Amino acid sequence: MGELQLRDVRKSYGQMEVIKGVNLDVDHGEFIVFVGPSGCGKSTLLRMIAGLEEITGGDITIEKKVVNDLPPVKRGIAMVFQSYALYPHMSVYENIAFPLRVERLAKDKVEEKVQAAAEILQLTERLQHKPGELSGGQRQRVAIGRAIVRAPSVFLFDEPLSNLDAALRAEMRVELAKLHSDLDATMIYVTHDQVEAMTMADRIVVLDQGVISQVGSPLELYHKPRNVFVAGFIGNPKMNFIEVTGKTADANGVTVTLPSGADITVKVATKTDVAGKPLTLGIRPEHLTLGTAEATIEVVPNVVEHLGIHTVTYSTVDGAKATFCSVLPGSAPAKVGKPVSMGLNGADCHLFNETGQAFERQLSLEDLDAADMHI
Repeated sequence: MGELQLRDVRKSYGQMEVIKGVNLDVDHGEFIVFVGPSGCGKSTLLRMIAGLEEITGGDITIEKKVVNDLPPVKRGIAMVFQSYALYPHMSVYENIAFPLRVERLAKDKVEEKVQAAAEILQLTERLQHKPGELSGGQRQRVAIGRAIVRAPSVFLFDEPLSNLDAALRAEMRVELAKLHSDLDATMIYVTHDQVEAMTMADRIVVLDQGVISQVGSPLELYHKPRNVFVAGFIGNPKMNFIEVTGKTADANGVTVTLPSGADITVKVATKTDVAGKPLTLGIRPEHLTLGTAEATIEVVPNVVEHLGIHTVTYSTVDGAKATFCSVLPGSAPAKVGKPVSMGLNGADCHLFNETGQAFERQLSLEDLDAADMHI
């Protein structure tokens, strides 16, 4: 069973600590994705699990066995790298069979495992080809096949799709998700691409400067981010943030005053006094409306992108911490330099305190997801 536990795992380079006490439980069969900005420690953490980086402190346990001092080959893992790392002089068959040859597996067993992997990855017709004769997606499938034949407890993927073009990335995302289902395997996947994370993960681990900022399902992180960092990282385009002032808090939520002077009640819960306090209101671009709403913000777009299904606008707004973005229907009559009134509803908004921590949203994930279907 591909169970994995990290207990207070740390990594330091001299005086610089880059992984700062990570704790995580991964169940058999889960697809876990590590995401975060460059330098957050996601690839370092993956390499520590693989045994390619020594840990400074803590324990890594695979299938209830502490593997801190075991070499990679003894950990029951297989890793797929960003670069395909294929042998150019070997056929696809021999590239996939290579780890089995190293283990001195019987010839008939090698044949059986390679053919099974090739069938899963739709490489049967390519087994006698050299890597140079394959497309980028096919080469990556060969690298994955080399991992499959080892029948590991845990598959590790280090940004395996980053060298592919956009169309191939989308195709390979689907193939990896299907592969995960077919193999019933535990997979840990590192990416900086949140689309990959949102579409493939059972749970996402958001890393920030060597610590876990939040762990949850894709929809949990989208609807109920724990802090400003997660809220701004998950979602594309990213969430808009506006500086507001707290007014009152009751059973209906927290009422805040926008820079324009208008009030809006955000459906969040708190027992603290918010009157007069500087808070941050969050609203996703896709949750803004052109129709009737509880409050409005006047914007003047300086960039408008007509994408057919959507119209995306970018504006400068008083109190906004960055460019204010909206995702509107494709037929929206938005034009550069023409004022637009953007509507906000309290149920769609997020609210964060002075330290960037989120107030708990009152609606359940199911209610929030159902509400999105009607936007």
